[in-house]
Amino acid sequence: SAAAFAPAPMGKTSSAMNAFTAADLPGALAPMGFFDPLGFAEKADEKTLKRYREAEVTHGRVAMLAVVGFFVGEAVEGSSFLFDAQITGPAITHFTQVPDGWDALIITFIGAAEAQRAQIGWVDPADASYDQPGLL
Repeated sequence: SAAAFAPAPMGKTSSAMNAFTAADLPGALAPMGFFDPLGFAEKADEKTLKRYREAEVTHGRVAMLAVVGFFVGEAVEGSSFLFDAQITGPAITHFTQVPDGWDALIITFIGAAEAQRAQIGWVDPADASYDQPGLL
């Protein structure tokens, strides 16, 4: 229905002095404005909206890295110095061919990165020391 493409109502403000709305988040662009077809922002406060945004950006970046990993895995199949070039076949099967012990190491590194991210919490993209437009 056409209601799926109608702009969603904006989120609630946190206070009169520090008015925060979902439209203030990066990505609310014309002509759609803030796009929330499932209405998650309707009942969410500022902290929850920022957590949702952080999760969205994080999952998007992980997905992009996974795609790059598939492409690289396919490109270097049989010619990599890792694991004596014994990993073969489609990239989807490569992880199961990695020798024992490496999966625990990978999970440890991912857990450490996630723990650090969770301790830092929400960082306004404008204040981040990396990922700034025009720096690359």
